[in-house]
Amino acid sequence: MGEALLYDSAARALWVLVLATLPALVPALLIGLVIGLLQAATSIQEATLTFVPKLIGVFLALMLFGGISGGLIADFARETMAAIPDMAR
Repeated sequence: MGEALLYDSAARALWVLVLATLPALVPALLIGLVIGLLQAATSIQEATLTFVPKLIGVFLALMLFGGISGGLIADFARETMAAIPDMAR
């Protein structure tokens, strides 16, 4: 019983990790793709050109979805802490 609960908890931790990081990773990926295409089209190869737009995009995404991500992590932590006695059996 304890091992199954532990494995389920680990699988849920990975899923929470994916869901919590998606709001920050998706804008960075899309902004990087768009700027990379523009740099390829214009032959401008400046590494710092992608940094500021990505930083702003990730910041805005975290401002919009940070509460949801934090709620997911907090709910997972509460559930995991509540399940600790069951894992010891």
